[in-house]
Amino acid sequence: MDKEDILKQTEEYVKNKLGGESSGHDWWHVHRVLKNAVHIGAHEKADLFVVQLAALLHDISDWKFNKGDDSIGPKLAREWLKNLKVEDHVISHVCEIIKDMSFKGSGVISKMRTKEGCIVQDADRLDAIGAIGISRAFAYGGHKGREIYNPKIKPEKHESFEQYKNNKGPTINHFYEKLLLLKDRMNTETAKKIANKRNKFMAQFLERFFKEWEGNE
Repeated sequence: MDKEDILKQTEEYVKNKLGGESSGHDWWHVHRVLKNAVHIGAHEKADLFVVQLAALLHDISDWKFNKGDDSIGPKLAREWLKNLKVEDHVISHVCEIIKDMSFKGSGVISKMRTKEGCIVQDADRLDAIGAIGISRAFAYGGHKGREIYNPKIKPEKHESFEQYKNNKGPTINHFYEKLLLLKDRMNTETAKKIANKRNKFMAQFLERFFKEWEGNE
């Protein structure tokens, strides 16, 4: 099976698995991450086959929906790629990216080992900020039954992945605990330029949100 067939079958697999998901981790999230990853990967001269496979499979079974277990996603990805007879070194690379790319807390730095990993991580993080990121934050917050905002509950700095996984704060806090931090944690110059624009929009949204919260606008 050639690379195009592998990518096409993987895309269909992910569509079937994540289509209609309502928390912001659906097929269309994967679709946007894939487009961003290919765009960045072309600029960074990366292995686009690895980039595309990792982007397509990165949320195939997110730890957020597996009681914090971050081993299930890479396991499913490995099983799928083995069935397609993908080379072992490519499978290992893709699964490593999926395992390591998640944000693990404001006090935890998640370093990617390879250029391809950096690219897919950037693409995923770009989809967490800007207008799309705002929409996804509230979709996920509603999905988890969280308050939009509660001024009595302050944002936290999570010093470990375990602490971050157990966080149940309001959605607005998530902007300060993660989303506004992502601009400075992009790996590639291409992603940094995009992130600056999206971060500016989020800051404008929050300014407006708090004005309306106080009834000033």
